[in-house]
Amino acid sequence: MKTKVTGYDYGECEICDTPLQEKYIKQDFWIHGELIVVEGVPAGVCPRCGEKIVKATAGQWIIKTLENSERIAKAPRISVPTIIFDAEEAKV
Repeated sequence: MKTKVTGYDYGECEICDTPLQEKYIKQDFWIHGELIVVEGVPAGVCPRCGEKIVKATAGQWIIKTLENSERIAKAPRISVPTIIFDAEEAKV
């Protein structure tokens, strides 16, 4: 994660009252069973508990972008490992 973005003051974490630090994050969304990752989102991140918030304008841009099926169709694809949980092996 990069650290300084624009100098916006995100305030304090609503969970632990620690000052939020501005960083670029990856934000993931599950839409109709498909994982979509948005990279480079400016956000306030709590260095203590990890809570993340984004400005309303960033959130609005993300929503608009996720509604653009052509942009999603043209976006690069990634492959991720998929592991099936084994209850017997975990002794659950």
